[in-house]
Amino acid sequence: MRSSTVPFITLHVIFATALTQGALAVAEEPSSIAAKPVAIPTFHCVGLYWSPPGGAADRRVFIRFRELGTNLWQDGLPMKFNPIANTDEDLADYRGSIVNLRPNTSYEIELRLEGTDTSTTLVARTWDERFPEGETVAVADGTSPLNITQSGRPDGYRVYDGKGAVIDVGHRHDACITISASYIIVRNLVLRGAGSRDNLRRSPIGAIRIDEGHDIIIENCDISDWGRINPETGFGFDYDAAVLCRNRNVRRVIIQRCRLHHPFADTNTWYEPKYPTHPQGPQCISFFDTAGNHVIRYNECYSDLDHMFNDVIGGGSNASFRGAPGPDCDIYGNFVSHCWDDGLEVEGGNRNVRVWGNYITQCMMMIGNAPTSIGPLYIWQNVVARSQWRPDHTGGYFLKMGYAGSEDWMTGHMYIFHNTIFSGEPFLPTGGLGGNRIVKHCISRNNILQVMSPEQRSISEARENGDNDFDYDLYNGRVPEGHEVHGIRGVPIYEKGAGLNFDTKTGSFRLAPDSPGRGAGEFIPNFSPPFTGKSPDMGAHQSGAKPMQFGVTAEWTP
Repeated sequence: MRSSTVPFITLHVIFATALTQGALAVAEEPSSIAAKPVAIPTFHCVGLYWSPPGGAADRRVFIRFRELGTNLWQDGLPMKFNPIANTDEDLADYRGSIVNLRPNTSYEIELRLEGTDTSTTLVARTWDERFPEGETVAVADGTSPLNITQSGRPDGYRVYDGKGAVIDVGHRHDACITISASYIIVRNLVLRGAGSRDNLRRSPIGAIRIDEGHDIIIENCDISDWGRINPETGFGFDYDAAVLCRNRNVRRVIIQRCRLHHPFADTNTWYEPKYPTHPQGPQCISFFDTAGNHVIRYNECYSDLDHMFNDVIGGGSNASFRGAPGPDCDIYGNFVSHCWDDGLEVEGGNRNVRVWGNYITQCMMMIGNAPTSIGPLYIWQNVVARSQWRPDHTGGYFLKMGYAGSEDWMTGHMYIFHNTIFSGEPFLPTGGLGGNRIVKHCISRNNILQVMSPEQRSISEARENGDNDFDYDLYNGRVPEGHEVHGIRGVPIYEKGAGLNFDTKTGSFRLAPDSPGRGAGEFIPNFSPPFTGKSPDMGAHQSGAKPMQFGVTAEWTP
């Protein structure tokens, strides 16, 4: 694609804001970065892009990195050559991520093309978790929407602080807050009643609707009772969301430490007696084809069986080179529950999308990833539990896999590491990686893929599968022939007291000393958690590690 025309460049780049240490790091626009190595950071990760001369399918790009000013190098996961035809959304021939980094830290990164002397270095700085605050607007209780149109500055975000204030629009307005501005912080608000009863159009509403802007932070908010009922179905309108964005230019939205719960309407199941079709109803977060570089972390998304979600966090478009959540995005540390379709929907381009450290339960598909058109998509150290098609019946998969309308969209790579299907609750998934849907360009390692019964598929055996590498997983169901050479067929045994404390949102999912899979994984550079002995455990929770944390009080510690 580009590698035959791009000259060799050795480049040192620091992506930090020019105005202040505290603002988010700003990467170059996509149209300008194809000809040189580029880093796009978040708090804990850096997405990398490079099109060196001589790039080819049989040549990887090796990564190593270290904190700037130190001597200890660490290896990253090598990047694969994967230019995507008919789009510039891929940005470069080689794409990949460095993960588990510390916030507000500069890293020296070295990239080297396999089998050649071609190499380059760059420096990237992760985002600071402290944002520079400028003017603060005190938000009082109210019954009318708050319209935010005045932007802050990179060195002084404009803060809208409710300090617990309630905006309840009583279903007389479609939104509690609309945002058309940049460098904004919205915090400490209780939002209720979004979705006008008089609005029967199918276009979705959002309790917080982001119409335009960038560098927007939504934190410590409680959102409930949003959405509308479709009189034709008796269920909710599709994609009515607590937080909604459908603008292709919106980038760098952070949603953190929010409780998004109990929408106004319900969602139909796939097998509803009166309306048996794809679930249609409210979501917590719905993003469509945005510019990305978002972070969704430490949120609690939940409801009850009478107010179920369609997807919890998701959007679209699935058959696209963008999709949801958008490129260069992180989703981690969330507690996700109560939907009849996908707990997390990460579908479409998935260019350097990273999903880790989430707890997902009471959903049908735990994570939807059909398709990944650009990639790479990284999914690691997630715990999933209860899976249901309808209230009284199991069903669904850990990962949806598959395609959206055509296999032509299945061109991106996916890496699935150190996840756990936890058997502490009834109604386990009936499929692990894809059920029997099509899976392509996927590598799995060190996962616990326990499905409901041995006759079901821990990993898809679809005839159309291709370019996959499944190994070092603990599984009890069927797996495709020729894979899992080092995998273990068996059932995990957990330490005493394993499971999630639903009050504190902390949990233990460590394997017992006599369990299959303990100390039997394969070390994955930059992804395997710290371990003692020769090899890491299979699963999301390494023996000896602290309890896992999810939700509004969680902290991810690399």
